Amino acid sequence: MKIEKKQRNWRQFVDLIRKSEPPKLLLGIALVLSLATTLVNLTIPVFTKNLVNGFSMDALSGPQIAGMAIAFILQVISGGVSVYLLNRGGNQIVANIRERLWRKMISLPVPYFDNHQTGETVSRVTNDTGVIKGLITEQLTGFITGIISIIGSITILLYMNWKMTLLMFIVFPIAALIFVPVGRKMFKLSKGIQQETAHFTSTLNRAVSEVRLVKASGAEEVEYNQGVSGIRKLYEFGLREGKLLAIISPMVSFVILLLLVAIIGFGGAQVSSGAMSAGELVAFILYLFQIVMPLTQISQFFTQFQKAMGAADSIIEILGTEEEDQETGIVATSSNKPIIVDHLSFGYKEDEPILRDVSFTIAPGKVTAIVGPSGGGKTTFFSLLERFYKPTSGAIRLGEKEISQFSLQSWRRQIGYVSQESPIIAGTIRDNICYGSDREITQQQLEWAAQMAYADHFIRELPQGYDTEVGERGMKLSGGQRQRIAIARALLRDPQILMLDEATSNLDSKSEDVVQKALANLMEGRTTIVIAHRLSTVVDADLIVFVEKGRVTGSGTHEQLYRNHSLYREFADQQLRMQVTT
Repeated sequence: MKIEKKQRNWRQFVDLIRKSEPPKLLLGIALVLSLATTLVNLTIPVFTKNLVNGFSMDALSGPQIAGMAIAFILQVISGGVSVYLLNRGGNQIVANIRERLWRKMISLPVPYFDNHQTGETVSRVTNDTGVIKGLITEQLTGFITGIISIIGSITILLYMNWKMTLLMFIVFPIAALIFVPVGRKMFKLSKGIQQETAHFTSTLNRAVSEVRLVKASGAEEVEYNQGVSGIRKLYEFGLREGKLLAIISPMVSFVILLLLVAIIGFGGAQVSSGAMSAGELVAFILYLFQIVMPLTQISQFFTQFQKAMGAADSIIEILGTEEEDQETGIVATSSNKPIIVDHLSFGYKEDEPILRDVSFTIAPGKVTAIVGPSGGGKTTFFSLLERFYKPTSGAIRLGEKEISQFSLQSWRRQIGYVSQESPIIAGTIRDNICYGSDREITQQQLEWAAQMAYADHFIRELPQGYDTEVGERGMKLSGGQRQRIAIARALLRDPQILMLDEATSNLDSKSEDVVQKALANLMEGRTTIVIAHRLSTVVDADLIVFVEKGRVTGSGTHEQLYRNHSLYREFADQQLRMQVTT
């Protein structure tokens, strides 16, 4: 079972590299140059043997010296070019893996990110691919040249003295008994290191991205302790890795020493008996080093290979996750039809339903408000309308067609979304207003959208105007300014369906007035769905749907609900302070 799993991991790793379109010509040239470098190395002991056997100043002829010089120069040149090409090819492979992984990640559905921490996901693109990069760019060169050097050296040694060569082979099974189990432990350890590194990255990412919350909550000590816990776990993994390396390094030295003692002892006896010359013994020892040193490189390669397979497991898992299909389906070209919510049910977990048998109709070009106590499922409905999730049962239809029949890309282009916490990306105001646009936005269009969103005035007062940097998550802007930028972005998008999720709930009265005016411009002529806690913002809606604990308990205009729905009337009396005579 373990062997099958190991073979599967190995095949998956090779398949990952193969699908990353390695530059075969480049790697082929590097391989040829590595072969040339090794062949040059294999000629050096022959020169040495001749020098030892007949050493004198007269024996050093000009052609012999020139031959050695040329051999050394060729070795340096071909070795350097080979290393560069292998590094270039390795970096290209890793860049392609990162591109595949990044494309996959931004195509994954929202539920994936619900179940995986952001830092862990980011770590797969940075840390895990970095391990694979280290294998290809640092270890692969030594592995390829080492294999060639070992094969060439053994061939020559068998020709020179097959008895001493067979004596040398006795040591290899001993080394295998040591290194194979250590390699298995290194693979398991590598997976643990990658997982813990991803978790630690997630902890850092959370604390740094929400540093204002950390400080405002006085949670520095809590975050420090969690960070220290991750550091200590990584430290413990490092110690365990050090223990394994502490076994490998002395054992390598032991194998080398054992070989040297055996070869020198046996070879010295043969030199004494005249069976071989002193020069042949020196050449034999030099060839031995051309076997032993590559063996060290190969053992390092396999150690790194175990780490890379551990890292590749996590990458392959992401690449194997089902992604959103953006293209399949009918192209949604017109949304000027009623949106029918038909017996819709949904829960993030099967045994914890959020929406229960919800049904109502959203009229085209009208304003529909969804109100009710917190936790009733209002924002979840927006997520279903955006198709971030699939309903457990029931459906949402546009006219006669279920929205799942439309291609995801074309459907989402019909929707503009302004949320309570309008997301702002790091960059300029221009970047944020134009974000997601599938066409080139002119300065005139940009200014029009800003003017309609009542944002143009404050933007022009900023030092660089539309090119002003907003800071991470728009921290250099006020809440009202962020909302108006979000509205300008939606105006440029020109959606037919508009979703407003508590768009003014966190604003002061002055900002709210401005944003309400901007929203009025945005809502004109569009099918608008509003989520609101404050009834004052939706009393004029064409239809108000009251949702409690995932169920629709009433719908109608404000006056109708006030007369017929007790909880709505309670909300209205508390919020609007209305004095109604019956």
